[in-house]
Amino acid sequence: MPASLTQAFAQTWPPFVLIAGLLVVGAVAASDRLFEAAGGALARLPGGGYSLFLSLMALVVVVTVVLNLDTSVVFLTPIVLHAARRRKMVETAFLYGVVFVSNAASLLLPGSNLTNLLVIDGRNVDGRAFAAGMAPSWAAATVVTLVVVLVWRRRDFATPRGCRDLPPGGSDTGEPPVVPRWGAGAVGVAVAAVVVLLVPDPALPVFGVGVGVALAQVVAGRIPVGSLRRAANPLVLGGLAVLAVALGTLSRVWGAPGRLMASAGGVATSAIAVVSSCLVNNLPAAVLLSSATPAHPRALLIGLNLGPNLAVTGSLAAIFWLRVARAEGAQPTVRTYSAVGLVLVPLSVAAALAALAAASPGAV
Repeated sequence: MPASLTQAFAQTWPPFVLIAGLLVVGAVAASDRLFEAAGGALARLPGGGYSLFLSLMALVVVVTVVLNLDTSVVFLTPIVLHAARRRKMVETAFLYGVVFVSNAASLLLPGSNLTNLLVIDGRNVDGRAFAAGMAPSWAAATVVTLVVVLVWRRRDFATPRGCRDLPPGGSDTGEPPVVPRWGAGAVGVAVAAVVVLLVPDPALPVFGVGVGVALAQVVAGRIPVGSLRRAANPLVLGGLAVLAVALGTLSRVWGAPGRLMASAGGVATSAIAVVSSCLVNNLPAAVLLSSATPAHPRALLIGLNLGPNLAVTGSLAAIFWLRVARAEGAQPTVRTYSAVGLVLVPLSVAAALAALAAASPGAV
């Protein structure tokens, strides 16, 4: 038991430390109004509802890939909603698009999703090698997710809400452009991205970057300590870390989950991961299912990252999204989330597995 506990702890602490660092970097970037400025610029671009939606989702993809999906949903959900409201658009597609696209886009880099780090633990894979292996699945899953949301809410894009006439291109919002501060936030984002891409064990370096830029902002009086604490969510992250260590210890003592993943085929591996994510959240599920080396680790990640689009309980990001969206006056429902997920998850998982098989025939 002590050896199993030590192994589970060793697997679990680096990803949680990395994500805490990325969340702090995201909070500093938000305090410098980087996300707000990007969202405002996209809202002023010419074009209709489709153009606005796709440009905002591109921002969601970039932030998810570089700074993690939790950072994306926490800081971009209000910005995306505000952009849709400024343009008098029905906001449903924008609201659900943030969380669905964040989950799908989190397949690309190790730091994009905690599950990636938990599954590749100890395999000494740097960000470039990981991205090369996951890029086909990431692209397929992201495109399918966008298509499903666009088809689901297609009438909303053709019928702007409200009666205010928009000028040609619909780009004028009547609000002045947001001017960001180019300082600690931009430096933190750039350095964190480079570290995640190039360093095989980026947890402590990225956490150090987060602490450094946060201290710079606090000393300059640009962000209160409370905002940093809320961004890092120590109680939530700590609780999930304890649960992950407990399940990791159990799986090593029990042995059955590891043996199952070592023998399951690629499709079965993804299916098991989808179900496990919805039952116990994808972070504990990642530790439970990867206690031994899985036969198909990339298929496992596809299920762990895309499966949470079936249930709000499936990922920490979805839980954060629900809370932030309601705080912004939106009305997301668990029922609608899962109803769309019943279509979205099978299609996106199938597309991701097909893309993986085409690029790496032995991976599925």
